[in-house]
Amino acid sequence: MTILLRAALFTCALIAASAAAQEYPSKSVSIVVGFAAGGAIDTTARILGQKLAENLGKPVVIDGRPGDSGNIGARFVAKAPNDGHTLLMGLMGALTTHSMNATLMQGQTGYDLDRDFAAISIVGSLPLVLVVNSYLPANTVPELITLAKSRPGQLAFGSSGNGSIEHVAAEMFGRQANIKILHVPYRGAAPAMVDLMGGQIQAIMTTTTTAINNLKGGRLKPLMVATPERLITLPDVKTGRESGLPGFEVASTYGMLAPAGTPPAIVARLNREFTNIVATPDVKARFAQLGIEPAAMSPEESARRIRAELDKWNKVIRDANIKME
Repeated sequence: MTILLRAALFTCALIAASAAAQEYPSKSVSIVVGFAAGGAIDTTARILGQKLAENLGKPVVIDGRPGDSGNIGARFVAKAPNDGHTLLMGLMGALTTHSMNATLMQGQTGYDLDRDFAAISIVGSLPLVLVVNSYLPANTVPELITLAKSRPGQLAFGSSGNGSIEHVAAEMFGRQANIKILHVPYRGAAPAMVDLMGGQIQAIMTTTTTAINNLKGGRLKPLMVATPERLITLPDVKTGRESGLPGFEVASTYGMLAPAGTPPAIVARLNREFTNIVATPDVKARFAQLGIEPAAMSPEESARRIRAELDKWNKVIRDANIKME
């Protein structure tokens, strides 16, 4: 192939990509959520989707595909047409979860974080909260640890699935507290919370969004936030340091991704949209109610964040010798 022919083909590709971007969106946009409805990622996706529909002038559908620690939804998006009409909410808010999966389920996820996705933007982050059933005879973390030591392997921690952020955080908690816990995986945070309120499990490390949404009614009580400082949304809940677990900090980073090969012009357009959306007063207010701190990064910065999360959780998982069940 001659240099002139290659140049001509490259120019044609650029023209085609530019035309596609100018016509975007040509139909409804789907935001795939790989976790159960009612959880933190689903709630965040719905807030963003409503605004995105207003801005794009096209319907935005929240497509729930829960299961396999978010991998079902991620695999679906990885194989979807790369035209910007199918996005993934959760690879970064499960960026944490999927980064963990890359280590815990190496070669089994059905996708590659670096190869199969184009980062659009990080949209926010939120920490985890240790929540227990209100009937449990423990009102502080030290009391919970004492109780767990008196019942080795009987304290059941729920999670949204094997390899999820709740799973790894619970294992980290058990390791740092020097207790043996029982991990019980669910198909999402919402069903885990139902069983927690019903007493089938005793505790969960869950996001502030899920915790706040379920604390009303008195059937649950928060014991600790995994943050350096107390949260405005949960001002009476102690930090890990205050609870005798210094350095226990876990947060979930939320973001939006598209299939690899999505035209850069479409990625840039969506990045601008989400950057503007998270800066609007009403979205900031709704995020604050859920304990989410808004964030916005360029596609390049977001891609670097993915790599940083991969490296971080790879080290945590290996150092703690956390295994899939």
